[in-house]
This record gives sequence, C-alpha cells and structure tokens, in this order.
Amino acid sequence: MKNIFCLLLILFSSFSFAQKEFQPKGATMIETVDGDLDGDQIAEKVIVYNTKDITEFGNIREIQILKKANGKWTILEKSRNAILKSGDGGMMGDPYQSTEIEKGILMITQAGGSSWKWGYTDKYRFQNGRFELIGYSSSSGKPEEYSTDVDFNLSIGQLTFEKEVENTKEYGPSKKETVIKKGLKINLQNRNQEKRREILLPKTKEKVYL
Repeated sequence: MKNIFCLLLILFSSFSFAQKEFQPKGATMIETVDGDLDGDQIAEKVIVYNTKDITEFGNIREIQILKKANGKWTILEKSRNAILKSGDGGMMGDPYQSTEIEKGILMITQAGGSSWKWGYTDKYRFQNGRFELIGYSSSSGKPEEYSTDVDFNLSIGQLTFEKEVENTKEYGPSKKETVIKKGLKINLQNRNQEKRREILLPKTKEKVYL
C-alpha cells in the first residue's frame, strides 16, 4: 500500500510540474481529461484553460494535449481556436460544456442561446501529425417552433440534415436531406474562424454553418 501511495504521489507531482510548466500565465484550469489519443496505449492529458486574455466576446480558452514520453511531459498540440470564448454562449453564458475521450477520439461539446438554443459536439482524431475534425453533430431550434439536427461525418464526407417544424406557418414544412461534402480540412488550429464555414444544401436550400 505504501509503495502504491508513493507511486501515485510521484505521478501527481510529475503532472503538477508539467501543468505549471505549460499553463498560460494568469490562466485557470477549467477541466482535465485523461485518455489514449495517439494509439500508443499511453494516456495523454488534455487540459482546458480559461486564459486572462479578454476580447469583446469574453476570455479566450486554450486547450492543451500533453504527451508523456521517456518520463517527460511535452505538448502534443495546443489551440486557442477549438473552444469558444467565455461569452460566446449568449444569454446562456459560458458555452463550454465538456471535453471527453472515447475510443481514441477527442470530443468537445459547447452550447448557448436564449429562447433559441444551439449546441454542438466536435470529434477529433489524431492523424497526419495533428488533431483533425472527423465528426460534427449539432442541434438547434426554439421550443414549439422548430428544431434542426445535423450529423456530419467528415471522414467520408456525408452530411445529414433534418429540420422538424411545428410552426409551419412561419417556417414552412419539415425537411430532410443527405449530401456528400468532401475536402473540408478542419483541425484544432483552424476551427471557429471569424467567418463561419457555410454549406448550402442543394435540395432544401438550407444553410449549415460550421
């Protein structure tokens, strides 16, 4: 028992040192998650920070993925674009919901709105030397008006759009469409650009924003 306690203490001390080494000055930690992300059977450490850097939309968030090799922590990748700013959730406040790791996939969920609400989950896989967006799912809408669901598998380029309408007088009939949209190269570094990516669906003429 004593040996296990000592080992845990060493591991905790090692991570604490790594965290302080890479933590942005003045930032506070929002969440930390462990899991194997590069397939080497060794867990990476994902940390989400609220930085002291402020914009008109609130504090900038930074996500770091730390990798341990030869007993030393290094930054596998970090980004200030993958997670929305603290005020981007609108009336609902902070849009950040959670970061999870499932079967080697990094998943980031965010949401916001007021009477009209939105939420989405990004799924990233470590490939080609970086974390690339391979999946995107979102839901949005307003109670008793309409709801929209999007599921986009970027790996195969298949996008499914579905809009269920209750207030048909104002929003028209319900719609559903599946299209193939290949070639989008989105990763932790170029996610959430100032100008949102727009996909116009050819049949329904609806627009999907990423």
